[in-house]
Amino acid sequence: MVDFNLYLITDRTQTAGRELPAVVAAALRGGVRAVQLREKDLPDYDLLELARTVRALTRQFSARLFINSHVEIALAVKADGVHLGAGSRPVAEVRCLLGPDRLIGYSAHGVDEALCAEADGADFVTFGPVYHTPSKAGYGAPLGLGRLAETARALTIPVFALGGVCAESIDDLKAAGAAGIALISAIIAAPDPQREAKTLIDAMGHHVITP
Repeated sequence: MVDFNLYLITDRTQTAGRELPAVVAAALRGGVRAVQLREKDLPDYDLLELARTVRALTRQFSARLFINSHVEIALAVKADGVHLGAGSRPVAEVRCLLGPDRLIGYSAHGVDEALCAEADGADFVTFGPVYHTPSKAGYGAPLGLGRLAETARALTIPVFALGGVCAESIDDLKAAGAAGIALISAIIAAPDPQREAKTLIDAMGHHVITP
């Protein structure tokens, strides 16, 4: 069950020199209840050790942990799920490995890709970049609210808006049909991650995830 509407994605290069677990802990204190560990350049052993640390933190705050792409590491640390993309294993294959109880997120950059992920067993998708953001510049021009709305209408699973998300854009994203928001720098790079997390969660209000 997707029971969160803010999905924090990690990037230890954006912490301004702070240790990533400390930043994640601050975000959790601010109310974040779902974290994707997305440190693609780490060797497997280092990623596993970091995943164990972040798993302990998320347990402390009753939050969910997702591991980007690494199914074996997700299973080793008893994460709540994995997050996949076009370069990962197929969703259907990962569903067989994880079983029915863990969650699968998928990074989609178009409605057809999102529909395929849903059909193959994904529980939610992140869709973007909706707005310009340096971390997603390689994916081309921002997709915009119109494409977000089209995707949200087409899917029955939750769609999380990703890319350039800030508190001021949340009303527009919800109006376009986003069930939640996914973000990196707005919290990870914030001088006060706890305060920024609380601000974003307050801005989301009681927006309910559609099953």
